[in-house]
Amino acid sequence: MRNMPDMPDRFLRACRREPVDRTPVWFMRQAGRSLPEYRKIKEHYSLLEIARQPELCAQVTLQPVRRLGVDAAILYADIMTPLVAVGVDLDIVEGTGPVVAHPIRTRDDLAALRPLEPDQDIPHVQETIRILRRELAATSTPLIGFAGAPFTLAAYLVEGKPSRDYARTKQLMYGQPELWHALMERLTDIVIGYARGQIAAGIQAFQLFDSWIGALGPRDYARYIQPHVRRIFTALAAPVPTPATGASAERIPLIHFGTGTAGLLELMADAGGDVIGLDWRVTLEDGWRRVGGPERVAAQGNLDPTVLLAPWDVVRAEAEEVLRAAGGRPGHIFNLGHGILPQTPVETLERLVAFVHDYESIATG
Repeated sequence: MRNMPDMPDRFLRACRREPVDRTPVWFMRQAGRSLPEYRKIKEHYSLLEIARQPELCAQVTLQPVRRLGVDAAILYADIMTPLVAVGVDLDIVEGTGPVVAHPIRTRDDLAALRPLEPDQDIPHVQETIRILRRELAATSTPLIGFAGAPFTLAAYLVEGKPSRDYARTKQLMYGQPELWHALMERLTDIVIGYARGQIAAGIQAFQLFDSWIGALGPRDYARYIQPHVRRIFTALAAPVPTPATGASAERIPLIHFGTGTAGLLELMADAGGDVIGLDWRVTLEDGWRRVGGPERVAAQGNLDPTVLLAPWDVVRAEAEEVLRAAGGRPGHIFNLGHGILPQTPVETLERLVAFVHDYESIATG
């Protein structure tokens, strides 16, 4: 096990654009995927089965923190978790992804999307968060919660399964705009309820994943998506009472991430988020500048995940390019431009975390 970080709150400080001792690093999809200890658990349990068992889910969430020495844990779950919680009939099919039994194509289908009540619908998620906060307290490692964004959730619900072109989704969006916005409104309410339930249970940062938003152009994003995403960030910026005391919890950092977003960054930043996640299709320097720079928001990213399949000297050189672009400015969180690929060597992840943490001394030594 690597030594734990010297400044355990460096991730949260970076989210707030405050000075840190070292660049914080964590990885999307770090809980599982490439870890052999996770694959051993997956021999006996599906993703949804793990997520429904708080002790087991907490164990999986903690694995990369203990193995890699990353600066934050992220709750192990699937972006479809809130939809399962409100009763949508779906399954996570190995090698395929989410498959919805009854896709949403008409106004009558919206009846399947009732509001999410955290205490009744996601008690296992909240209990997992409480377990993790106790386990992580010894090292003060922060816990990130997350949810899928409305467009990405809608893409699965309308298509019924993962898609390459999102043709049915766009057909509904363009052809039935009133139905589209009604669908977005329901999904937005579900996301807000799901996120507030996590916040009340104790997460210390929240990331909104818009995995498929890159399928849209700027005009469509502004017209069909941005108002709903803005409502999520506005709602989550408001205080959330904690069940134990009734007092309002301190506002947590909010991260806004999507893939294929080079043409949408300004609009995404305008929709909300204290941290904007960048993928590898834009340089960190240019992407950060376009969303307002460190004077306005923090930046997260943005190494291409496939780089981690290359020899170490290539990984090191590419990571150094990202760190050089950040220039040591407050507000940079090192991450990949999307999730860890399953075939990524664990040793490469371990070396990358150590390299990022030690970069300043390497650069100036």
